[in-house]
Amino acid sequence: MKSAPTNFIKRLKKKKEDALEYIIDAYMPLVKTIATKILHNQNRLDVEECVNDVFLTVWQNAHQFKGEPEDFKKWIGMITKYKAIDRYRQAEKRNAREHCDESLLQSSSTPGTEPSVLRREEKNELFAAISQLEELDRDIFMMKYYLDLSNMEIADVLNLSKAAVDNRLYRGKRKLASNVKLKERLV
Repeated sequence: MKSAPTNFIKRLKKKKEDALEYIIDAYMPLVKTIATKILHNQNRLDVEECVNDVFLTVWQNAHQFKGEPEDFKKWIGMITKYKAIDRYRQAEKRNAREHCDESLLQSSSTPGTEPSVLRREEKNELFAAISQLEELDRDIFMMKYYLDLSNMEIADVLNLSKAAVDNRLYRGKRKLASNVKLKERLV
């Protein structure tokens, strides 16, 4: 038995592969359009991975769909929307981290006006202490003190509130200060 517009949902819930093939053929243009619209600034691979994630999610969660075949279009559209938004956020975080890493490499490779071994060693120690922070806090510190972004700009890039960025900076500074004090006591 082949899947058709009247029976594809029942067959999908029974994990029949022909139902998945039918859905891919019927809904690929819709899914690809939604994903491309949301991920327009990202690379083509992000769109393709998003589309694959959507159909995998549909396959794995077919039992959760309750409704008629007419409602299926809305359901797969919503899955696509949320998968694309998640992928967009991941890509933005990845891009911000890569940009931060590039800036750090460029700033460390250019010699300062007053090259001082002691000053460089202090920077390295501070960088090592920052690297011990959680990933999100580390990103915030790099954006704030190496990229000279404002707290509002950091909040926008990381999809956080300005208050959350302020709090993480405050707590991070306290943690760094206590780590430095502890290190001084050990030396």
